[in-house]
Amino acid sequence: MEENSYSEFSRKRSCCRRGLTLVLLGLLMASFCAGLLTLFLLWHWDTVQEMKQLEEKAARNVSQVSQDLARHKDHQMTQQSQAARMLQNMEKIEAEQKTMKHQDSQFSRNLDGVQEDLSNLKSAALNKMSSVWNRMEKLQEEVEKLWIELRVANGSQCNRCPEHWVNFRRKCYYFGQGSTKKWLQARNECRALQGQLVSIHSQEEQDFLTPHGSKFGTWIGLRDLDLEGQFVWMDENPLDYSNWGPGEPNNQEPSEDCVVMGHSGMWNDVDCTSRLDSWVCERLATC
Repeated sequence: MEENSYSEFSRKRSCCRRGLTLVLLGLLMASFCAGLLTLFLLWHWDTVQEMKQLEEKAARNVSQVSQDLARHKDHQMTQQSQAARMLQNMEKIEAEQKTMKHQDSQFSRNLDGVQEDLSNLKSAALNKMSSVWNRMEKLQEEVEKLWIELRVANGSQCNRCPEHWVNFRRKCYYFGQGSTKKWLQARNECRALQGQLVSIHSQEEQDFLTPHGSKFGTWIGLRDLDLEGQFVWMDENPLDYSNWGPGEPNNQEPSEDCVVMGHSGMWNDVDCTSRLDSWVCERLATC
């Protein structure tokens, strides 16, 4: 009897445990479903809010686009109007340009004529100034020569020369050597030393200069740059003495307009752009 009672109690106890377990599982499932439902409702709420925000934003964007489109249409109409006015202005400008081109062409022809006249006047003025300057230099040199003659007549010794210059018969000579120079460069070198390329007027002067000549040739102050065959000294005096080599001057090349003194003292006309390492400058001695 007691064993039957214990068995029945055990069965009831086992049933209660299974029932409690099922109840707990049911409660857990209900809680889980409730949680899921809550999460779903929250997600749905957030989604609805986002949709509302998106709708509002889309409505604002549509309104803004509509306003921008209206402004764009107004701006386009304004631009079309401005383009029409610009086209009219361009037509006026083209007409004015044609008129200006015609006037500019006429002005250019007049300006060319004026420039040609000015060029001729400038050339004439420069030639006249050069001629006057040459005459002044020659006159000054003549005055200096007369002054020297007067001083000599009064007993003065007019044979003083600057350093590195050599005296001979009241003239000072500078024998330039070193870097090669064209004729014009040698002339400018002499001018920088307050002298000029040498002018030779006697056999005695030639004999004095010959030993100082270079075997490659030495520049002297004789040239026919202005008129072919008409040789002129730097001192503008006539060619009263000459010492040409055989067959010279021959103007073998078109630009042989300057004269060199060879190592033997003979003269030869050569190209003025030739480069020589020797030249002779002269100036009057002082008393």
